[in-house]
Amino acid sequence: MQHQTQTQRQTLKILPQQIQMLNLIQLSTIELENRIKSELEENPVLEEGSEDENQMEAAEPEVREDNEVNSSIEDQPQEELYNWEKLENDVPDYKTRSDNHSDDDGDSYTIPMVQTQTFREDLKEQLHLLNLSERYLIFADFILDSLDDDGFLRFPLNDLADDISFAHNLFVDVEELKDILLLIQKLDPPGIGASDLQECLLLQLEAKKNAGKNVDTAIMVVNVCMNELAHKNYEKIKKILSLSNEDLKEVVEQITSLNPKPVSGQASDIQINLNIYPEFNLFFENDKIEVSLNNKSNQELRLNKSFMDMAHAAGNDKQTIQFVKSKISAAQWFIDAIKQRENTMLTTMKAIAILQQEYFMTGNERKLRPMILKDVADIIGMDISTVSRVTSTKYVQTPFGLILLKRMFSEGLTNQDGAEVSNREIQNHIQEIIQKEDKNNPLTDQQIVDALSQKGYNIARRTVAKYREHLNIAVAKLRRGL
Repeated sequence: MQHQTQTQRQTLKILPQQIQMLNLIQLSTIELENRIKSELEENPVLEEGSEDENQMEAAEPEVREDNEVNSSIEDQPQEELYNWEKLENDVPDYKTRSDNHSDDDGDSYTIPMVQTQTFREDLKEQLHLLNLSERYLIFADFILDSLDDDGFLRFPLNDLADDISFAHNLFVDVEELKDILLLIQKLDPPGIGASDLQECLLLQLEAKKNAGKNVDTAIMVVNVCMNELAHKNYEKIKKILSLSNEDLKEVVEQITSLNPKPVSGQASDIQINLNIYPEFNLFFENDKIEVSLNNKSNQELRLNKSFMDMAHAAGNDKQTIQFVKSKISAAQWFIDAIKQRENTMLTTMKAIAILQQEYFMTGNERKLRPMILKDVADIIGMDISTVSRVTSTKYVQTPFGLILLKRMFSEGLTNQDGAEVSNREIQNHIQEIIQKEDKNNPLTDQQIVDALSQKGYNIARRTVAKYREHLNIAVAKLRRGL
């Protein structure tokens, strides 16, 4: 027997428009430009320009009689009629017409892209100058294409021989690949084609030796004491090889001058000159902090009036009317979403300026107050996720430089005086302590904790270790010098 029951439940549904709005907020300035261009291409109702321009275009132009024009010209002083400086700065009439722009007069400036030669292409050119046989050139190109982005050959030659045999239907002897690899390792830059760091350093030292430099001791240290060298166990190296402190210091200087990644940074085919466009401008006016949106690169949008009139001229064509209405609705929503994005971003930035007023007034990073996303969200009355999207990948231009908004958020700690300080301030103190330490006897994390305690900051050793790793500072034994 069936029974009917009545239940009540509360659900939360997010509309597609809300999701798109959140995505718009997260976009950076350059990404927003691309999104606007895409919308302009897809929606014919949407066009660039302000509503004021739309109203001016809709107004009928005033027609004047020729005699009125002539009389008005005659009434003007000669100085105004022949103001050459003004004429030189005037924009010609043809420039104001949308279909009379030169190809060189583009409004938007694209990011320059510089085509560069990859290190593999450079190495192949060097090999092709050695007058190798076609068979050896096939082997050499395959090996070069197998190098990683740092220039290391991580694959065993036996595996490469099988791959070449399968790819080119050739019988490949491993000894042939060894001969080719030796040729590659003599190319520029030195260290190319090594299987590991030790071999890479030895190849570079051999190149220096062939150039007439005395690196025999350094070669011996890398060959015999590579593990001790990696852990900076200098006392053990001196004991094993019977080296004086001066000899070991010279060897370490020679080894540290080598490149552990011979082609690091040369792996990309195209290098792009990336520019950061700040979303906000922060400035002072009458000793007060003012915030504005950087809208120089954002186009003003409006509805195309002539296209909207098509809905009235369509008559009883329901399909046309429905198409036009859908495009009008989408265009109006996009314009409103852009405005809402600007309002949300400006409101959020103003709240951050209020919370970090002392920092923005001085530019001193130690004046940063502890601030989390919830602090800003409580002020502006929005969700934490919205604040996160607004501050993600966004920059503000200040009188003392360009700042990534995400870097301004930090948790707080309480010092001995009971005042709350930012963990950024603690990190700055850790950097200062390590910079001033004796490199022959670097400070351990516990000693750094004791030094911070003397400055009034009581934090745990694991917290110091976490901040040190965040600052990319090695442990004490790896900071040891000679």
